Amino acid sequence: MKVLVIDIGGTHLKIMATGQSEERRVASGHTMSAAMMAADIKALAQGWAYDAVAIGYPGVVVADRPAKEPVNLGSGWVDFDYAAAFGCPVKMINDAAMQALGSYDKGKMLFLGLGTGLGTALVVEGMALPMELAHLPYRDGTFEDYVGEHAIERDGHHKWRHHVADVVSRLSAALLPDEVVLGGGNSRLLTELPPLCRLGDNANAFAGGFRLWQGQPVALGHQAAGKSPDADAGAGVVIAAASAGGRRGASKAAAGNP
Repeated sequence: MKVLVIDIGGTHLKIMATGQSEERRVASGHTMSAAMMAADIKALAQGWAYDAVAIGYPGVVVADRPAKEPVNLGSGWVDFDYAAAFGCPVKMINDAAMQALGSYDKGKMLFLGLGTGLGTALVVEGMALPMELAHLPYRDGTFEDYVGEHAIERDGHHKWRHHVADVVSRLSAALLPDEVVLGGGNSRLLTELPPLCRLGDNANAFAGGFRLWQGQPVALGHQAAGKSPDADAGAGVVIAAASAGGRRGASKAAAGNP
């Protein structure tokens, strides 16, 4: 099976496909609808063959569909028919959970995606659990207000780094992870990593997307009443214990290799 992985961000849409080595990207933004996304992605993926699509969506995902409209994009995402638009099966997962899935090594891992906003996910013994921590109260606003991209422009890099370290400390104290992976495009701006932290890589989002279609057992992050554990392939994914973890495994998966 050849898979097209789509990583939807508030600034860019990025794609990778099985057998490819270079990502392709196009600008997104506050006015981008789901229909615009699909049209841009199909044009961007011209010349790439794929049988299935994995999408990392910047919001809550239930049963492979957005549960609500995204904060940093346009409208029309909840009711859009993604399978019809791409002409093949589609699995969708929260974007932070997809990058967390591709970054995972072992134990309990907290993932914080420092990008346009703040993406959060927890991976416990191989099961990716999407979380919505960005909009919890913090200081005079929310966590995202102090560690999102707007905070860099407002407060400058020095204060932003201080807030990142403080947010990592608070969430680590609450969730007790074995390690914290700091991903997202702005993680590269950190000059010193807080305790228990390692840097992620945006390419790990593609690794997570490939893992969605590599036959891994599925467990639910958001299970609807009456559904069997296999009904929601996009909410949480259990990685087989024998699968390669860390950067080495992610680099293989980023190229679409199991």
